Amino acid sequence: MSVPVLTAVTDPVREAELVSSFERADYGVSVVRRCVDLADLLSSAAGGTARAVILSADLRRLDRDALARLASAGVAVVGLVGDDDAHRRLRQLGVRHVVAADAGPQAISAAVAAAVAEELVADTDPLRLGYADPRAALPPPHLVDQGDVAPEQSTWGGRLVAVWGPTGAPGRTTIAVTIATEAARLGVDTLLTDADVYGGVVAQALGLLDESPGLAAAVRQANAGSLDVVALAKLARVVSPQLRVLTGVARADRWPELRPAALTSVYTLSRRL
Repeated sequence: MSVPVLTAVTDPVREAELVSSFERADYGVSVVRRCVDLADLLSSAAGGTARAVILSADLRRLDRDALARLASAGVAVVGLVGDDDAHRRLRQLGVRHVVAADAGPQAISAAVAAAVAEELVADTDPLRLGYADPRAALPPPHLVDQGDVAPEQSTWGGRLVAVWGPTGAPGRTTIAVTIATEAARLGVDTLLTDADVYGGVVAQALGLLDESPGLAAAVRQANAGSLDVVALAKLARVVSPQLRVLTGVARADRWPELRPAALTSVYTLSRRL
């Protein structure tokens, strides 16, 4: 049974050759629509007629938000790249299956099959479906309490602590700043992120002059696929040798800038930093 796919390849000659190859031989892939731009691709994916998309790294306006919409539609993504920069950008956007644009129909169809299989596994993940307790994803407490980093924790990355509270002034900022400061004083490398969408005041609490919110800048770069650990470190203000701060948006009307998919990427890189 062939996998129905969409194509969004910016090189029309290469796309025509690829589609023709899929039609001439049985590679297990059938093209159901050749999309002309990102808007066409997203609308076609939402229709539920395809299980995967083959797209170019230089597709105009391709960002993490668009990839999140494709994932929500159950469409796996295979990226075609022409150089190392394009390969790096797709990886930073979260595309797991990337092949050279001139790899040929057999290699590309194999990548499609792998991407679809991975998407099917993800669709049955209890955490993704919301059936399991999300706290099960946290490391066992004994791993966190040990003085030395356990082998399991070394691959897990830094620990993410969320301070949450209701609207108003229940003390979220005070608790978050205190936890971060005390962790830094204990010699733990700490990154404090102000993700309050009603108007972050961590910068004011720490006496930082903040004209450009670091978190908003990090989210923009993550959404465009240009954020890495080095770039994140440059955006985070250094308060002490062990404490960095990503300042937040100061006005509630700026909350749409904190895009969920990109924010997840920022947190992942924060744990690596």
